[in-house]
Amino acid sequence: MTDTDGTWSIGELAGRAGVTVKTVRYYSDRGLLPEDGRSGGGHRRYGPGALARLREIRSLRALGLGVPEVARALEDEGRLADVVAGELRGMARERAALAWREASLRLLAECDGAERAELLPLLGAAALPPDTDAVVRFWRRSLPVRLPAPLVARVLDEVVPVPPDEPTPGEVRAFALLRALISDPRPERAPAPPLRGERYRPAVLYEGLAEAYDLAAAEVRAGREPGGAEALDCFAGAYALALGEVDSAGFRRRLVERLGREDTGVMARYWKLVAPLRPADRPALGLLHHHLTVALAAPPAA
Repeated sequence: MTDTDGTWSIGELAGRAGVTVKTVRYYSDRGLLPEDGRSGGGHRRYGPGALARLREIRSLRALGLGVPEVARALEDEGRLADVVAGELRGMARERAALAWREASLRLLAECDGAERAELLPLLGAAALPPDTDAVVRFWRRSLPVRLPAPLVARVLDEVVPVPPDEPTPGEVRAFALLRALISDPRPERAPAPPLRGERYRPAVLYEGLAEAYDLAAAEVRAGREPGGAEALDCFAGAYALALGEVDSAGFRRRLVERLGREDTGVMARYWKLVAPLRPADRPALGLLHHHLTVALAAPPAA
């Protein structure tokens, strides 16, 4: 009952809030409900502040927040915004995981028996949505060790595909096969080694290739085949400058041979899988590299 000082017993508070005494005791034991003191018999007494707090707790719990998150949210007003933001991020991850699970099941439903047998262990071994840690490690093994860290970060940003939040069955297949490709331990499936030579400067090469790829991508966005004169000169010039040679017809012939010899087939397979995972306005670098290499090998126009 209500005391003369305006406080309530635990049962009165529970009745006013529409909850059980057990619920009030539970939150009170965890320090979430402020007590206004104790009765002469040692029983807890609560005031209007406890009722308001209890209603806040119930609202947050109804929105799916756990008790630890509710406790953090009630510490101060600023914490509530942080907790809500964290919950939204968690829900986004849950939705993405559910979308990947649905797309994976659709993929298995659409497959024939042989493909289903190939894909099932790959799908079961990957997190949903898949992480890209293994892809990053694959590229770090592939890149020259002397590349500056900012340049490595730029390269990884371009070559590592980002798992979409709403994947199609085809995208699920591509990520599963990509993971299998980069995880293959056989030596012949290792990426091609970088260029060698006493005068070889890898940072110069990758800086120059980035410019060449930007020019080629602009051609693609304009609806043209990549490999125009400006992009091609930049492409060949990057290799010449990095190797300490002069860009000439002879150098370009040797470069085409060199690029062909160093292609183990792993990167070709990699880019074939990654190409459909790229945004339409950002073509895969492997595709641009292929077009520039083909254009370099083509006889000059009359």
